Amino acid sequence: MAENASQTETTPAPRLLLLDGHSLAYRAFFALPAENFTTAVGQPTNAIYGFASMLANTLRDEQPTHLAVAFDVSRKTWRSDRYDGYKATRSASPDEFKGQVELIGELLDTMRVRRFAVDGFEADDVIATLATRAADEGFHVSIVTGDRDCFQLVSDRVTVLYPTKGVSELTRFTPEKVEERYGLTPARYPDFAALRGDPSDNLPGIPGVGEKTAAKWIHQFGSLDELLERADEVKGKAGANLREHLDSVRLNRELTELVRDMELECGPVDLVRSPYDREAMTVLLDVLEFRNPSLRERLFAVDPGAEGEETVLAEGVTVEGTLPAAGELGAWLAEHGGQRLGVATLDDWKLGAGAVRAVALATGEGPALWFDPAAVDADDERAFAAWLADADRPKVVHGAKGLLRVFAEHGWGLAGVGMDTALAAYLVQPGRRSFALDALSVEFLGRELDKPEDDGGQLAFGADDEAEAYNLMRQARTVLDLGAAFEGRLTEVGAAGLLHDLELPVSALLARMERSGIAADRAHLERMEQRFAAAVQQAVTEAHASVGHEFNLGSPKQLQEVLFGELGLPKTKKTKTGFTTDADALAWLAGQTEHDLPVIMLRHREQAKLRTTVEGLIKTIASDGRIHTTFQQTVAATGRLSSTDPNLQNIPVRTDEGRAIRGGFVVGEGFETLLTADYSQIELRVMAHLSEDAGLIEAFTSGEDLHTTVASQVFGVGKDAVDAEMRRKIKAMSYGLAYGLSAFGLSQQLSISPDEARKLMDTYFERFGGVRDYLQRVVDEARATGYTETVLGRRRYLPDLTSSNRQRREMAERMALNAPIQGTAADIVKIAMLRVDEALTEQRLTSRMLLQVHDEIVLEVAPGEHEAVEALVREQMPNAVSLRAPLDVSVGWGPTWEAAAH
Repeated sequence: MAENASQTETTPAPRLLLLDGHSLAYRAFFALPAENFTTAVGQPTNAIYGFASMLANTLRDEQPTHLAVAFDVSRKTWRSDRYDGYKATRSASPDEFKGQVELIGELLDTMRVRRFAVDGFEADDVIATLATRAADEGFHVSIVTGDRDCFQLVSDRVTVLYPTKGVSELTRFTPEKVEERYGLTPARYPDFAALRGDPSDNLPGIPGVGEKTAAKWIHQFGSLDELLERADEVKGKAGANLREHLDSVRLNRELTELVRDMELECGPVDLVRSPYDREAMTVLLDVLEFRNPSLRERLFAVDPGAEGEETVLAEGVTVEGTLPAAGELGAWLAEHGGQRLGVATLDDWKLGAGAVRAVALATGEGPALWFDPAAVDADDERAFAAWLADADRPKVVHGAKGLLRVFAEHGWGLAGVGMDTALAAYLVQPGRRSFALDALSVEFLGRELDKPEDDGGQLAFGADDEAEAYNLMRQARTVLDLGAAFEGRLTEVGAAGLLHDLELPVSALLARMERSGIAADRAHLERMEQRFAAAVQQAVTEAHASVGHEFNLGSPKQLQEVLFGELGLPKTKKTKTGFTTDADALAWLAGQTEHDLPVIMLRHREQAKLRTTVEGLIKTIASDGRIHTTFQQTVAATGRLSSTDPNLQNIPVRTDEGRAIRGGFVVGEGFETLLTADYSQIELRVMAHLSEDAGLIEAFTSGEDLHTTVASQVFGVGKDAVDAEMRRKIKAMSYGLAYGLSAFGLSQQLSISPDEARKLMDTYFERFGGVRDYLQRVVDEARATGYTETVLGRRRYLPDLTSSNRQRREMAERMALNAPIQGTAADIVKIAMLRVDEALTEQRLTSRMLLQVHDEIVLEVAPGEHEAVEALVREQMPNAVSLRAPLDVSVGWGPTWEAAAH
C-alpha cells in the first residue's frame, strides 16, 4: 500500500475509473429510441448500446489503469429499512429496459471488468468506499454517475463525470466546479442536499426552500448541524418551514451520506484492467446485432491487451520506395518473393480495366513495397504477374474472390493463396456481422487502420501520396499478421481443412462465375416490369374503390386509420406506432373478415415487390448484356451462399411470376443451352442421415413419393388413401423440423390450432423416433459445447443456448436444430460445384458454371457438349458425399432459366 501512496515523478499515479451501472444504463435507455435498437428476436438493446458507447469513449479519454462498475441489487437497502418511503414513488422500469442490465453485465464480463453488487447497499455506496480507499492509496479517481450525491466525494484526487446530455456528454466536476455550481464545497454537499430534498428518491424538501436558499444557509451557518442548532435565527416563512421540518431534514442528511467503509471482496489495487476475451465479446456484439463498426472499433481500441501493438506495427513496416523505379519491382520480388507475403490492393472492379489503383506487398520481417500498376514498366509487370500466378509463392490475402476478380481485369492470375483472412474469420466466427479488415485488425491485433479516401467515386491514390502508400503497406502487413493469428484458431476449431479444401477453391470458382455473368433478355424483363407496374396500379385503384376514397397504400399510419378506424376491422397486434399491418396481420384480417381491402393490400405488396425485383435486374444488366451478380461467401452463418447486386434469392422459385422472371435469363451468344441441376429434398435427406431414423431412410430409398409415404405412416392409412391435405401437412412438418419450426410456427403455417399442430408433431415423432431423439440430442450437445457441427465439421456458435432470456434461448434452440442440417446441405452444394467444375476442366469442355441459387446450379452449355455436361452433372452431384439417404439430382435444359426448369 505504501508504494501506491507515494508516487515518484517517473511513475505516474494509477487511475481508477468507477461507473454507476444502473444509473448510466437508465440514462442510455432514454437517450436512444428502443425501436431503433431491437434484435431480430425482439430484444431491445438501446441501453446496452448507449452504455457501451459511453464506456468506450470514457476509457479512451480517461485512460484508466483500474476499472470497476457497481450495480444496485434491489430497492431494498439500509436506506429503505430506515425510511419506508425511500424511492417509493419511483415507477417500475419499462419492459424494454428489463434484461438489458444483465446483458451489460455480460459485456463487462467479456471485457474482464470487475462488477460489484452488494445486498442492502446501493451502487453509490460501493463507489464511495472504493473511491475513498483509492484516494488514500494514491490513485486518481474518476466516477461516472448520474447521481449527484456523488458530488460529496469530489476532492483533489476524485472527479465526478456527470452526464449532461444522455450519456454522450459528461461534465467534469472538480472541487472548483462544485463550488462554482452550488456555492459550497463538496464536503458540504450532503448538507445542501438534505435541505433541498430529492423528489427522485422521495426525500421531501422544505416548502419554499430551493437550491439558492439551501446554499445560502449552508454558507451562512457553515454546516447543516450549525444551521439546525440555530434554526430559530432564520427569519420569515422559510425559517418557520425549516423549523417544522427539522426531523425530515435530519433524516435526509442521514440517507444522503454515502457509506465509505463497506467490506468488499477486493480493493482498488485488485481492479487493474485486463485484456478482453475478444472472441466472447465479438460473439456477444453479433448476438446483440451491433452492426455499426465504429462501436466495435472504439471498444477494441481501448483493450488493454492491444496496448503497444500500434508501435510495433509502425516500426515493423518500412517503405523501400514510394514508387519503384524501372526494374526495382522485379528485383524486390526476386529478393523477397519466395517468402510468405501479405497482399493488399486499392481497387474497384466496377471501374473495369485498370481497376487496381495500387498494390502493396509486405513481409513479416519489415520490408514492404507498394506500386501503381499503371506506372511500372513492362518487365516489372511481367515479373509481378509471374509471381502472382506462381502457386509455389505463398500469399496471404483478405478476400481472395475480390482479388481474383480485379486482378483478372488486368489479365493477371492469382495462385498460392494459403490463407484468406476474411474466410478464416468467417469459419472461426461464422455469426459475426462484419469481416472488414479494419474491424478484424482492431479485434485480433489491436491495430487501427486508416481507410483510403474516396474522391467522388474515383478511388484516390496519387503517386506522391506517401501517407496513403504507407497505409496500404500497413494493410498488407496486417493481412499477413492476421493470417498467422488465424492459423492456430482454425486448427483449434477443426476448420483448417474447410478453408483449404472447400472455401478457398469455391472462392476461385465464384470469381469466375461473377466475371462470366448470365445473359439477360432486357426486352422480356422490361415487359415484366410493365406488367407488375400495371398490377400495382390496379391494386391501388381497387383499394381506393373498396373504401370510397384515395389514401396512400404505402403509409402504415393511413392504412391503420382506414382498417381499424373507418372500417372497424378487428385489431391486430399493438406496436409502438399503432396496430401492425404487416403481411401476417393482413392475412389474418383476410381470414377474419369479408372485406376486400386486406386481400387487395396483400396483392399490392406482392406485385410491388416483384416490380422492385425486376427493376433491380434491369439496372444491373452490364454493357456486355449480362448480369454479373456478386456471390457472398461470408454472410450466412450456416455456410450458405447468397448474392447481391442483384439478389437472385429474391426471385420466387415456385410461383408463376417467379418462373416468368426467370424467363429473362437466357443462354448467351456462342452457347447452345442453359442446364440446371437441383438437389431434391436435400435438407430432409441430411436430416435422415444425421438422425439415422430407419423409417425415414426407408422412405427415401423406397423410390416412392416421400411425403405420401411418410403421411401414410403418420396418419396410419394406406398410401392410396393419403389425400392432398394430409400430404401438405406432412410436407410442412418435415421441412419445418429441418428449419427448427416450433408447434406454434407449424400451426401458423397450416392455419390450425397450436394443440392440433402439437398433436401432429407428437404423432410424427411416434413413427419416427430417431428424428425426435436426434433433434433433442443436437440441442443438448450444443448447449454443452456451445456450438453445432455439420458433417464436414463447420461450426455454428450459439451462446444464447444458456441465456436466462427465454426468447433468446428459444431462438438459439431453433438455430441449433437448423444449423447442422442447413450447414451440411450448404457444404454438399459447394462440394458438388467444385466436382462439376473440375470435371468440366478435366474433360476440356468449354461449358461453364454461371449461378448457384438455393440448392441449384446453372450452367451455360457450349454447342455439342450437352450430353457430356449432363452426364458429368448426374455423376458428380449425387456422389458429392455419401449419405444414408442417397442424394438425388434433377436436371433440365432450355434456352432460358425458366425453360430449363425440371
